[in-house]
Amino acid sequence: MKQIVHPVVLFILIILAPVQSYSNPPPAYEGRRLYVSYCQLCHGTEGKGDGALAKAMDIHPANLTTTVRSRSDTILTKIITGKGRQTITGRDRHNLLSDAMPEWKDIFTEEQIKALIAYLRFLGSAKYELMGDPKVGFNLYQQYCQVCHGIEGDGDGVMTQLMGIMPMDHTNPNETNKLNNQELANSILDGKGRFMPAWRNILSQSDVDALISYIRLLSH
Repeated sequence: MKQIVHPVVLFILIILAPVQSYSNPPPAYEGRRLYVSYCQLCHGTEGKGDGALAKAMDIHPANLTTTVRSRSDTILTKIITGKGRQTITGRDRHNLLSDAMPEWKDIFTEEQIKALIAYLRFLGSAKYELMGDPKVGFNLYQQYCQVCHGIEGDGDGVMTQLMGIMPMDHTNPNETNKLNNQELANSILDGKGRFMPAWRNILSQSDVDALISYIRLLSH
């Protein structure tokens, strides 16, 4: 019979457990950073083509929440970099979506382009908005969550084998999309089941919002 550990003991084990390093954030997380720095001014915070610079220049960037759905990663790479031609019509792939679209082939590395596309996929398929700053959420996740949920969020933290528990796989959108943002917040603040601790007196609401935003990006 499995040993039952009191939640207080579990909490102490979580706090004292060694923190594993995470040198490679998930692609959509890195992609969001690139998007905010390079794309948001034109495409807008939600990717709908209504950025401040687009309005000032009177240009009409693509609504990325819809256009990316019907395009493969290969095509999106050509649109972003400006390299290659459309195989059917022969038109330059660059400017296919907008005449004002810059070429980024000399700015982004291949890995950065993949990360940016991962975030564009998030914009095109996300069911819930990002409530807080994922950068803050990343740091909080490594401090409080990875010991059970794993450094990559897939539920294989160091505590899982020790405790015989199966935390939620945050990289699986079929799991995370079952809960809306408020339900995720309630789980974090009030705990859930026998082993999910309650963080209400430790994390602020803004901390929780940031964590939820990071968790949403983990599944893309």
